[in-house]
Amino acid sequence: EVRLVESGGGSVQPGGSLRLSCAASGHIVPACMGWFRQAPGKEREEVATITPGGDTNYADSVKGRFTISKDNAKNTLYLQMNNLKPEDTAMYYCAQSIFQLCRERRFTSWGQGTQVLVSS
Repeated sequence: EVRLVESGGGSVQPGGSLRLSCAASGHIVPACMGWFRQAPGKEREEVATITPGGDTNYADSVKGRFTISKDNAKNTLYLQMNNLKPEDTAMYYCAQSIFQLCRERRFTSWGQGTQVLVSS
């Protein structure tokens, strides 16, 4: 089983930036990884995904502002978030799928989340 631990959340003003990290440990295998977020009273939404080969996909709401990446040597997933907006406020989670292809969307391992607050 893989263990995922997020970090890097915090409070930032609109237009600011944050970089989230997700450190993986345990039984690490090549798999689709993703960032998700959930705001109070809202459904969880997929923010970005990345395959073991580096293919990425983004929600329309974050395209051009967020970048997902990974450092295989460090077993760490990142989410660079630029030009943050108040509507980006949410708990952010990283997750690992049981498949390598992200289109399968079977995310079974989840971190505990890191809070992002965008407010002036």
